[in-house]
Amino acid sequence: MGVYITLVLIDLITIINPQLIRWTIDQGIGTGDDSLLTLAVGGLLALILIKGVLTYYQGLWTEVASQSVAYDLRNALQRKITELSFSFHDQAEAGDLLSRAIQDVERVRFLTGRAIFRIIESVFLMIITAGVMIWMNPQLGLLAVLSMPLLIMRSIHFGRIFRPLSLQIQKQLAVLTTRVEQNLRGVRVVKTFAQEEAEIERFARENRKWYELSALSAKMQSNHMPLLNLIANLSSVVILLYGGTLVINQALTLGELVAFTTYVAQIVTPVRYLGMVLPAITIAGASAERVFEILDTAPLVTDEPDAPDLVVERGEVVFENVAFAYGRQAGVLKDISFVAKPRQVIALLGATGSGKTSVVNLIPRFYDPTAGRITIDGRDIHTVSLNSLRSQIGMVLQETTLFAASIRENLAFGRPQATQLEIETAAKDAQAHEFIMQLPDGYDTEVGERGRTLSGGQKQRLAIARALLTDPRILILDDATSSVDSETEHLIQVALERVMQGRTTFVIAHRLSTVHSADLILVLDKGRIAARGRHAELLQSSTLYAGIYHQQLKLGSARLETAKSGVTL
Repeated sequence: MGVYITLVLIDLITIINPQLIRWTIDQGIGTGDDSLLTLAVGGLLALILIKGVLTYYQGLWTEVASQSVAYDLRNALQRKITELSFSFHDQAEAGDLLSRAIQDVERVRFLTGRAIFRIIESVFLMIITAGVMIWMNPQLGLLAVLSMPLLIMRSIHFGRIFRPLSLQIQKQLAVLTTRVEQNLRGVRVVKTFAQEEAEIERFARENRKWYELSALSAKMQSNHMPLLNLIANLSSVVILLYGGTLVINQALTLGELVAFTTYVAQIVTPVRYLGMVLPAITIAGASAERVFEILDTAPLVTDEPDAPDLVVERGEVVFENVAFAYGRQAGVLKDISFVAKPRQVIALLGATGSGKTSVVNLIPRFYDPTAGRITIDGRDIHTVSLNSLRSQIGMVLQETTLFAASIRENLAFGRPQATQLEIETAAKDAQAHEFIMQLPDGYDTEVGERGRTLSGGQKQRLAIARALLTDPRILILDDATSSVDSETEHLIQVALERVMQGRTTFVIAHRLSTVHSADLILVLDKGRIAARGRHAELLQSSTLYAGIYHQQLKLGSARLETAKSGVTL
């Protein structure tokens, strides 16, 4: 509210100034009255000081308001991106989201701050100034405002043709940001395959596209502004010529002519400003579209209204005729039905792409099935709150993700209130405590972005410890020992055998020891359960299982037995 009060006061002072100048010239200079001249100049100085103070507060309040909008937008984007389902993140690019959250939001901030405010201020000043000029001299006033519609129409036309180009520029900037982000993330792969020059060339191509679009934008703006200035300057020349004639003919005083030329400058300046700011507003409008495209996206996996919390007591998981597909792809899972009884170990086997990971991703509702239902302790997981469901499921994914924070913060990520003793116990169970204590700062050691300062095996043991710290009733291990050496694998297997007791555990199995101890083995083939049972019976009844056993699992068993004997394979 204060911003708009200052707007009115500043514009009123802007309108009064030329009248004071007119009075000074006609009554002070024209009559040779020194005292009146001194009084008028003092009044002008006072108005200038007041306007300066008001302008200071106006700028401060406008900036604070626009920064508040940017603050709220970034928070809203962060919340939305975090809440959106896995299906969204499967297709979204990190660089594009980064561009929207930072660059696009900054342009929206400009739009909601100084840009819109200056437009309101300019329109208000133009209307008042035009009214005063017509009041002073109707003929001269109408002549002065004749160019205004032409200037406004030209600015609107430019904004209309400039908007599609602005959207292209923003999209290309997002592509460029994505390319930078991917190069930074994959720098080791690039160097490993000696593809530095190829990546430089790919970046240069995208950078060239952005440069060409930006150059076209600059060319359009360069053509636009001189035309506006030409129209405005021609108007000023006509006013000066006609007004000068009126002064010579004594139909207008010199003070009134000076006031008129001041008003013409005041009315032309906002129009010129509109000409300059409209391209920026067009760019900001394109950015706003990109921001609200994310904010308007609805997550596919959501809580039902007033969904109750789930309390897992027994840990029985039941799949009933479950089918699933990723977007428009063909069905990944078809008619999956099984019962995982409390405290059982369920092993999932199958070739790559058979649907193993899809099965375990449905349990914490990373995705929702396209048909059938999943229950835990008899309750449909679609009817309970997501937070309560996921808080009772511990999961170790194939790709270990660590944050740029201390080891303690990473381990306690799912349970921030955990004590140091609980953190160390989980680390010991995952065979991680020993290597943590050998690090320079122990549990306070910073692991770097995505844990780059740690080996693959160390990161995976931390991921296991992080899952164990939440004391989950249901445990999901998706190739949890894929990145460790045979000796460490044996130590982790011993620890997991202990921590799996009392929990319903799903394991995507790659090791013979896992299938030997499993209470139920599900053999998946092309999205269906091709066989089920325990190890001994499946060897006799399923040729598919026997093939997997002899081709894949025995090698893992040999590595593990070698580790137990202390011999390096």
